[in-house]
Amino acid sequence: MNQSRKINKIAVLGSGLMGSAIALHLAGSGFEVLLLDLKSDANPNKIAQESLQKSLAMKPSNIHHKSFSSRITVGNFDDDMPKISSCDWVIEVIIERLDLKQKLYEKVENFRKKGSLISSNTSGIPMKFLIEGRSDDFRKNFCGTHFFNPPRYLKLLEIIPTPETDPTIISFLQDFGKNYLGKQIVLCKDTPAFIANRIGVVSMAKVFQLTHKLGLSISDADKLTGPALGRPKSGTFRLTDIVGLDTAMFVIDGLKKNCPDDRILQDLSIPDFLPFLMENKWYGNKSNKGFFVKTEEKDASGKNIIHALNLNTKEYQLDSKQSLESLGVSKQIEELPRRLKAILKLNDKGAELIKKTLGFLFAYSAHRIPEISDSIFGIDDALRNGFAWELGPFEYWDAIGFENGKRLIAECGLECPNWINEIVNPESFSFYTKSNKNRNYYDVNSKSHLVIPGQEDVIDFSLFNKEDLVYKNDELHLHDIGDGVLCVEFKSKYNAIGEGILRGLNDSVRIAEEGGWKGIVIGNNANNFTVGANLMLIGMMAFQQEYDQLDMAVRLFQQTSMRLRYSSVPVVIATQGYCFGGGTELTMHCDGAVCAAESYIGLVEVGVGLIPGGAGTKEFALRLSDEMKEGEVMIPQLINKFKTIATAQVATSAFEAFDYGYLLKYRDEISMNMHTHIHRAKEKVLELAKNYIQKSPRKDVSVLGRSGLGTLYTAAHSLKMGGYASDHDIKIAKKIAFVLCGGDLSSPQQVSENYLLDLEREAFLSLCAEPKTMERIQYMLENNKPLRN
Repeated sequence: MNQSRKINKIAVLGSGLMGSAIALHLAGSGFEVLLLDLKSDANPNKIAQESLQKSLAMKPSNIHHKSFSSRITVGNFDDDMPKISSCDWVIEVIIERLDLKQKLYEKVENFRKKGSLISSNTSGIPMKFLIEGRSDDFRKNFCGTHFFNPPRYLKLLEIIPTPETDPTIISFLQDFGKNYLGKQIVLCKDTPAFIANRIGVVSMAKVFQLTHKLGLSISDADKLTGPALGRPKSGTFRLTDIVGLDTAMFVIDGLKKNCPDDRILQDLSIPDFLPFLMENKWYGNKSNKGFFVKTEEKDASGKNIIHALNLNTKEYQLDSKQSLESLGVSKQIEELPRRLKAILKLNDKGAELIKKTLGFLFAYSAHRIPEISDSIFGIDDALRNGFAWELGPFEYWDAIGFENGKRLIAECGLECPNWINEIVNPESFSFYTKSNKNRNYYDVNSKSHLVIPGQEDVIDFSLFNKEDLVYKNDELHLHDIGDGVLCVEFKSKYNAIGEGILRGLNDSVRIAEEGGWKGIVIGNNANNFTVGANLMLIGMMAFQQEYDQLDMAVRLFQQTSMRLRYSSVPVVIATQGYCFGGGTELTMHCDGAVCAAESYIGLVEVGVGLIPGGAGTKEFALRLSDEMKEGEVMIPQLINKFKTIATAQVATSAFEAFDYGYLLKYRDEISMNMHTHIHRAKEKVLELAKNYIQKSPRKDVSVLGRSGLGTLYTAAHSLKMGGYASDHDIKIAKKIAFVLCGGDLSSPQQVSENYLLDLEREAFLSLCAEPKTMERIQYMLENNKPLRN
């Protein structure tokens, strides 16, 4: 990163839906933010204040921790514009009108400090028009920075330089966006709608047309263009309701107007149901009616019945779902490339939709090179991170095979661009290859494969070779990731922690200790680190009353947690996404954690009628003991620890995990970018290894005994009286209290970790025999949500 430039404070001009969300993400990333909007008569800052509060109240939250919103100062354009002189970066996020943006830039020009960055979040106005009449310093420090909504969760940041933008500004923003904002940066040309919206919105328009033509219901179309293609379940039509049909049509109309030479786009017809919805101002969620409408009718479970638009009659009705073989097949195959190949062999309307959707996508994306991007990976990165697709266009093409993709294009009545037709050895061609732990892309200009830049701090196990594999079993791989460090990768379904992973972790520690390795990282590239312990396995043993086997399974988990804690080499864990139950217990027992900001961490066992049994309850007792100071009353901290487990609290970001005690500030850290956290964990291992001293199991854990139990039993009773807990919840809560307090001891005293592990295991096993716990386990396995009985 450019060391001469530093960003401490950022101004966001415009507090609408996007402006407020950007401000919250910037504040959540650690920066002071000045949020300005139009002045209001009674309360000058009312517009910015109310917009910010509305954005702050949204779920899921737009900010990593509610307290970080205190970093935002609100104001108005009339009174507070001089304050931007203290800002290092000014981002304009007002309405898409060139005249208003230019007028605002005149004010900015008067007050910004020389050399400060300035950018626009415009989704389509050409940069060259925005900088007309501006000073040389303004022009060289200006570019487009197009965030996607919601900016906390959608990782794409499109950067659009002008010919006059200082190149060092662009390289700085690329590094800054990646490392401080957690963004996937895509460098764009100054073309209409840039990259993601150009491809994504035009592809949506094609789905509108195909769905109508094939006579499919919009609900089935959403399943086919959503989960079946490895995309969000909102698919196409529900996504349009979320985004707003008016917004989508604004982009489509703008593209048709501003891209006269784009023949594929110009030949794309607009189905008559789109003007119908627009004329009625049925834009989607913002107007409570769009492609879908929530009725007042209730179903058997008391939920509002949703009606969908019939594209032919233009009336709302319960969507008639067809029995499509393609949908059935899509649900049976988990791996996306295999799923796509299976669907392409079918001939029903659903398969036809997917074939024509992909054929159009391949042709349109290929024809946009070099107009919107010089590289295929820029287009793929944009669609994966801006629209949350599992694969980008050229990755989809690789998944089904190059020749198959060309066939789909031809079946759509479209042609391939020359650069596709000129590819040699098409029968074996792939857009992407791998070598030396790097991913390579096909470069259109050199007609060869080149290394994708920016992979230096990314550890991607799909690029590793057999020689890098040190050990494996059915559920776990142990890789050599260089510099004397090993990395454990979970390989089970959903990364659920079963016997294979637990034995593999023990073997990995042994290999590291005996082989002179410097340490171990535990990390993987899945969307979710782990869903927790293998509940199916626990349920089967409980239902079959195999309590000896259950006892051995729980002992193995506890021993594994302790093995990680007391190994002779440092162990650092790298988490992302779900890190539930057993995953949290492993995290708490490592020497440190590097958690992606979007890590959702929690001890959730109460939801299935159990307590944390992999040393997690013991660990909360130990951490409470470490918080104790002589003469201090520890009851409030005890109650907090108890409630965290008893109410299955889940941190909705890694930052929140510190509040719940799952992470500790002196040893754990957060990575804003979820693709670099394994590399950072490796660096942490190397740092710890320099002076690492093996620890010994603790025998000095202070517990409160009966005095604490009485308090926690009262707290549990208050939960029941308030209607927050059932009788079975209270039974579980009392088991948690018993372990946290060290059992029925007559007075506070010190106990060993092993003593607490025995209490934890006995409590866990006793709950496994409870009928209501077995009901909870069965319900979770069948419905993927907890039962409160």
